[in-house]
Amino acid sequence: MGLHGMLVRISLIRLIISPVLVAAASLVKPADGCPNKCGDVEIPYPFGLTKVCSLDDTFLINCSNKVAKTGEVEEQINASLSTAMYTISKFKNKFTVVGCDTSAYLHGFQKGERYTIGCTSVCNSLRNVVDGSCSGVGCCEVAIPDGSDSISVEVKSFNNHTNVSNFNPCGYAFVVEQGKFYFSHHYLRNLSNDKLPMVLKWAVGNETCQEAAKKKKKIVCKGNSECTDYPTVSGYRCNCKSGYRGNPYLSHGCQDIDKCENPTLNDCTKAKHCVNTKGGYTCGCSKWYHGDGRKNGEGCIADPLLVLKIAFVAGISLIAIVVVCSWLYFVIKKRRLVKLKEKYFQQNGGLILQQQLSSEEGSSKTFKTFTAKELKKATSYYDKSKIIGRGGYGIVYKGFLPDNRIVAIKKSKTVDENQIEQFINEVVVLSQINHRNVVKLLGCCLETQVPLLVYEYVPNGALFNHIHKESITSTISLSWNTRLRIAVEIADALSYLHSAASIPIIHRDVKSTNILLDDDFIAKVSDFGTSRLVPRDQKQLVTVVQGTLGYLDPEYMLTNQLTEKSDVYSFGVVLVELLTGQKALSFARPEEQSSLAMYFLYALKEDKLFEILANGIADEDNMEQVKEFMKLATKCLKVKGDERPTMKEVASELDGLRKMEKHPWDNVESN
Repeated sequence: MGLHGMLVRISLIRLIISPVLVAAASLVKPADGCPNKCGDVEIPYPFGLTKVCSLDDTFLINCSNKVAKTGEVEEQINASLSTAMYTISKFKNKFTVVGCDTSAYLHGFQKGERYTIGCTSVCNSLRNVVDGSCSGVGCCEVAIPDGSDSISVEVKSFNNHTNVSNFNPCGYAFVVEQGKFYFSHHYLRNLSNDKLPMVLKWAVGNETCQEAAKKKKKIVCKGNSECTDYPTVSGYRCNCKSGYRGNPYLSHGCQDIDKCENPTLNDCTKAKHCVNTKGGYTCGCSKWYHGDGRKNGEGCIADPLLVLKIAFVAGISLIAIVVVCSWLYFVIKKRRLVKLKEKYFQQNGGLILQQQLSSEEGSSKTFKTFTAKELKKATSYYDKSKIIGRGGYGIVYKGFLPDNRIVAIKKSKTVDENQIEQFINEVVVLSQINHRNVVKLLGCCLETQVPLLVYEYVPNGALFNHIHKESITSTISLSWNTRLRIAVEIADALSYLHSAASIPIIHRDVKSTNILLDDDFIAKVSDFGTSRLVPRDQKQLVTVVQGTLGYLDPEYMLTNQLTEKSDVYSFGVVLVELLTGQKALSFARPEEQSSLAMYFLYALKEDKLFEILANGIADEDNMEQVKEFMKLATKCLKVKGDERPTMKEVASELDGLRKMEKHPWDNVESN
């Protein structure tokens, strides 16, 4: 295998040349036939492509389009470079080593003294190799000492690449211009680039500026330029003086820059007061001002008389502006408020809502439009202490109206098209409903940035909190009779929505958190944000699935077809909650029983229903009621919607169970 790839030929060498910003033609010696390019590379004087066109033989550039064969150098194991009048740039180059079993050394001379630097690159596989990184895994790099004028490279392998030969048969070492070599893991197998650039420093002669100046004819710096010594390079370099640019090695090569044309080249406070001079510029000031006119100086200072004049004019103008602005403010204030309210009204779907309400029969005649000021005052400007609930579409505040009524004010979140639809839907649905077990909608406010709904206040909170004891107000244990009554009231409300409302309504999010309890623990169904009106000639709606996990109808989830039986399934889960006191979805239960419906049906299958009942639910007096309640819950949880009862049938059965409480079976039999 050998180490033939240890050196990539350094066949392209760049010289650090002072930047020049004038036309290319002015960079070369003004002699007939002096070319200024080798390929695409500009060759500025003192360099040249012929003896006539260069300063001397040391600046003669050999330009050839012929490329040496790669194999001529790749067979070398050690390589060296001697630069004579040039030194290798420390800041522009890196000594780089590529390989997974490779160490390399660079030997050189710096000011006549020998030195050695090294770099080791190791990797057992390609998994840890990162493209673009030369930190020691597959690739490493180190800086080289400044002022080196000759180098040689030595490359070694720890194990002759025997352990990594399948992906890295060779190692490589080379000096390359910083930023011109991007490491890739593909190079471990074959580094095909046989030409990489290296940057050399150069200088004129081998004397300092002072020594060359003593020999007046020997120094090569021309007009408007200055000589500069470099500590790591023998000789000197020429640079154009401040305010000039061009080629300092040519007569008239350094030309004056018009500092006033480019704002970055001067610090005059105003461009029109900038005056260009040879090698510099001056700044001036406008009439009635004095100073140096510079941003970094004293600038331009107003004369005292001008200050008084400006102050007088400014005072009169200010008074006039205040008078005019005050007049305009009172004139347009009312118009702006009206327009803003109109904007919010339309933004919140007010026009659509009006059309919907006017087209629906039986809309509530007591529905009121509240002002933003009324609701702010009612909630103490939406104080956090007034928050009584948070939902998927907004926050609910407790409010106090001037007539001493307590209300619940639902403030929607940031408005978007979907939320406007939910808001309008809830208003339209609730406007159709007049039932003691449905939360009553009192009105709304559309002149605010987000829409507001005003409901009757239901003081005892959500049924969920009382079942699961998750609220400090839920200290009262719900008895079996209370639970049964609540179930009857919920079923009666849903039955009304499905079959007695002017247009049938599917709630679509029946759950214990959407069932509120008043002072007497009377149940009221709430949150109609996702509900849908169903034309009487339709039995089902195709919609995007919405609802709450644990309560969602499995058939609805599979088919996207919403029917009233979807509410029946969700109500069945609420019935099981009332029976067991457990949550609709709990990951504390086994995975296959995390859903309360599955947990209940599993207990039914294993004949363990009475083992999962909440404490105090079943006793000798109500055993028959509980059994019938369980049977009804099981019917509601049928997977196929067609096999579930209607809400009207469910309400009827539950009402029958309550009558069992008033007329126990033993009394019936004795009579």
